[in-house]
This record gives sequence, C-alpha cells and structure tokens, in this order.
Amino acid sequence: MLRETASQTAGPYVHIGLALAAAGNPVRDEEIWNEMAKPDAEGEHIEVVGTVIDGNGDLVRDAFLEAWQADAAGNYQSDYDLSKPFNGFGRTATTFDHGSEWSLTTIKPGAVKHPSGQPMAPHINLAVFARGVNVHLQTRLYFDDEAAANAQCPVLTRIESPTRRQTLIAKREEVDGKVRYRLDIRLQGEGETVFFDF
Repeated sequence: MLRETASQTAGPYVHIGLALAAAGNPVRDEEIWNEMAKPDAEGEHIEVVGTVIDGNGDLVRDAFLEAWQADAAGNYQSDYDLSKPFNGFGRTATTFDHGSEWSLTTIKPGAVKHPSGQPMAPHINLAVFARGVNVHLQTRLYFDDEAAANAQCPVLTRIESPTRRQTLIAKREEVDGKVRYRLDIRLQGEGETVFFDF
C-alpha cells in the first residue's frame, strides 16, 4: 500500500508549465488558458477579473487559478476541445503587470442542479494555487445580479454568515460596453474568502 505524499507549495514551476505567457515564455499552439468562450459561443458573454490578496493585504502577483463552470444551459461538458465555441475549463494567473489581475473571458453559466434536485445559483468554481499554500484552495464565484437565485442556492446558503457569503459574490461592472464581474480573493485575514473542503 502506497503512503500519501506531502503536498508541495505552488512555485514558479506552475507558471512555467501551465501559464507560459504569464511566465514570459512562448505559448504552445494549443493552450488551455483564459479564453473559455469564443465569440460564437451561446450565452451572455462576460469577462471575470480579480486579484488575489494575502493575509498582510498585499497582492499575490504569482497566483495561478483554474476555473470550471457549466454552459449557459446549466450543463457541464465532459470533453475539452479547443475547436469548440465554449469549453467549461480554463486557467489564468496573476502577474506583475496590469495591477496583478487574473481574468477569464467566458459566458455566464446557467443554474446547475444540486444532487438534492434543487438548482444552484449560477457560479464558477475556482481552484487557487499560490506560494505558501500547501494544498490548493477551492472556492466559488457567484454573481451579484442573481440575488434571487443566490438566496435559494443550497450551497451558498449553507454559509451561515451573510457577511461571509458576500466574499463569494462578484460585482457587475460595465467597461467599454462589455459586462465584467469582479471578485477579489483574500487568502487570510479580514474579509477572508470562503473556501470549501471538496
């Protein structure tokens, strides 16, 4: 029987292997990156942006994030194919440029059914890898213009504190006529983002 090995902190190798552009390296012809939806993808096209902030309130400029979400109809896709208009999996990273923001170009996901049968509010699942984080952190991004769905979501409402729930709600913005949602992820301290154990 094999023993469990220790987790490793995320370091520069994550960017070198998985975020080539963020590491300043040439990109591959086929790359899983932050464009999850092409212009012809069905659904409301959005951009999602944010920062990662450590316990001292400083920007984490070398964090790596993975995102997965349902399509506009609320269905998860089981296969990844760069030729498709939409893929429900993407990667992004914070960098030392552009305010250390991560970003995703995607579509607003539809409601997904919880195993209980109740619909979950539209959301994007996020995994955060960063220096000093031994095991990646799991969180979610919900949308502030989905208040009715958020209030009924069987996952979001399991968080007892309304203040803590707000750490998962992305704020809608309009920039140059395009819809954008902003979520800043706080790893520790005041306003710490809710992280899930799943």
